[in-house]
Amino acid sequence: MGAPRRIVVLTGAGISAESGMATFRSPDGLWQRHRIEDVATPEGFARDPHLVHRFHNTLRAAAAAAEPNAAHRALARLEAAGRHDLLIVTQNVDDLHERGGSRRVLHMHGSLGSALCAACGHRWPAPMEMEPSALCPACARPGARPDVVWFGEIPYHMDQIWDALREADLFVSIGTSGQVYPAAAFAQDAARAGARTLELNLDPSALSAEFDESRQGPATRLVPEWVNSLLGGRRSPI
Repeated sequence: MGAPRRIVVLTGAGISAESGMATFRSPDGLWQRHRIEDVATPEGFARDPHLVHRFHNTLRAAAAAAEPNAAHRALARLEAAGRHDLLIVTQNVDDLHERGGSRRVLHMHGSLGSALCAACGHRWPAPMEMEPSALCPACARPGARPDVVWFGEIPYHMDQIWDALREADLFVSIGTSGQVYPAAAFAQDAARAGARTLELNLDPSALSAEFDESRQGPATRLVPEWVNSLLGGRRSPI
């Protein structure tokens, strides 16, 4: 198979784990101290917006303190080389891809760096600490929320993502469990359209068998190796 021209890369929590973002899912981490229903749903925000903002403020501070790792930088290097039409679709709400140098990034689950007015839908850059009393710059009403897709809400950019998957020559999944839809269907959709599929993950995922190739190991090793092979021509990308 020749070198892929159009590449879609899906990234999940695993690519940011080595930058420190995984600590929130550790046994004593932030996610373990709160129910998802309380801090990551529209209903939870309606019940206790102060709690939801405190939770996301902590996430925002952790994301700001984290640094892009070798996997983020390798993807940026692949894009900068200009040999491939590369699109990164990330499930992560941090900005490590952008700070690592990537430019074509779609945040399907939103971003901690953005605020959203629950009343009129206006978006603006989020301060480091948000609170329910913050007024929307557009409509001057309170009720500002993190511009993050919570459970039960529709991910962003889906039409653009599906179009890119159906035009891709290669789909690569990095650091994601493969258990959350619609992202769990991306590999199958790309494969049906004729793309080759590659998984790079710390451990086998629930969907590993559906990929043309699955490699296990830390993202900071696997992603640079894959990018080097693609740019150097020393090994077929899958």
